[in-house]
Amino acid sequence: MNSYNKIISMSNALYNDGLEKAKVRDLSGAAHALRKSLRYYKGNIQARNLLGLVYFEMGEAVDALSEWVISRSLQPKDNLAEHYLEEIQSNRSRLSTINQTIKKYNQALQYCHQGSNDLAIIQLKKVLTMNPKLIKGYQLLALLYMEEGKYGHARKELREAAEIDTSNIITLRYLREVNQKMGEEAHPGKESKKEKKRKKAMSYQSGNDVIIQPTNVRDFTPLMTIINLVVGVGIGMLITWFLIIPAIRQDKVAEAKKTEVEASDALAEKNQEIKSLKNEIEDRDKQIEQMKNDSSDAQKVVDNYEAFLKVYEAFAQQNILEAGDTMEKVEVGLLGAQGKASYQSLKSAVDEQYTEVVYKKAEEDYNAQRYAEAIVGLEKVVAAEEDYNDGYAIYYLANSYQATGDVENAKKYHQRMVDLHPGTLRGGKSRQYLNQLERQEQP
Repeated sequence: MNSYNKIISMSNALYNDGLEKAKVRDLSGAAHALRKSLRYYKGNIQARNLLGLVYFEMGEAVDALSEWVISRSLQPKDNLAEHYLEEIQSNRSRLSTINQTIKKYNQALQYCHQGSNDLAIIQLKKVLTMNPKLIKGYQLLALLYMEEGKYGHARKELREAAEIDTSNIITLRYLREVNQKMGEEAHPGKESKKEKKRKKAMSYQSGNDVIIQPTNVRDFTPLMTIINLVVGVGIGMLITWFLIIPAIRQDKVAEAKKTEVEASDALAEKNQEIKSLKNEIEDRDKQIEQMKNDSSDAQKVVDNYEAFLKVYEAFAQQNILEAGDTMEKVEVGLLGAQGKASYQSLKSAVDEQYTEVVYKKAEEDYNAQRYAEAIVGLEKVVAAEEDYNDGYAIYYLANSYQATGDVENAKKYHQRMVDLHPGTLRGGKSRQYLNQLERQEQP
């Protein structure tokens, strides 16, 4: 009992830690603490409901629904999870948006694998318009911008993600890399102080003329001063004619070429935008064809979770037959990661008892000569375990088909009885039936 109290106490402490982190928008840290809380005690309803809210705030709607469905199954009454699920189920447009977001994000991932980064960027922008809280959408879009060298765009997307989840490790790592790249571009190289001083000593400005002054010659006489002045003016004129004017012309040519390159880049960018828009139009046309089924697809997810919940409820009430029958209606692919794990655990528990319960019911129908009903149950038993109950399942199934006039199936299962139990009384009776049919078929 002392160990149990310690486990509950540890689970509650982790829940409180997750709650504090969620209050300061450390959502990834909160989700980590809450998952640990549930590992200690799966029945911690407050932790499970809060984990669902954290997932929903991070844009992970499917994982949020999974947590709330499990929470409601564990505590059907006085549970906030019921309120959360009702709010989502009552809003069909929201369900459709959730479904569309998942499809578009997966399509963007596919574009990335194919190397179509421009299409992936367009798709992710749509995703974030529909679900502005999807952190992994911002991260993937930032990564694509970084790959194209658009670090300013990448930083903008990462800041959006950081506003949702302040301590997300992936977001912070990407931001650090972007800031480093932008810092390198802003300061490609600095001229040393010594070099600046040397250049300053070698030349000075006189009006529009640049005067080159030797650093190791000194002028002592007025005559030399005048001569130096005349020579300096002459040198300045020569520099202006042979160096400055050609440099100005060269700058004009370079500027013209730069303008031409910029215009060419702008034209290429426009062509790329046109191509992207054409691809977007084609993609939109395909989406229009699928939109008719979007609402039903979203409802299918909810119905699937409802069926999963009925399995929980039937199993909790020890109605194994209903639990097993309903389990067959649950589509595992429509469940989230947590839902799939819970499904496997629950299926193992149901399967252990389901075959026995189905066989008892089928045996009762067989003894009461309700052969059609007996066939339904016995087929399930034989499919799960062919030689169940030392072959009685096959034997009763063969006799039931024989009683209903289904000769082909009767022969099939009598033959299996002979193959599996040739030396038993039941195997002998099956052999007699098969021999009788063979004589009737002979001309």
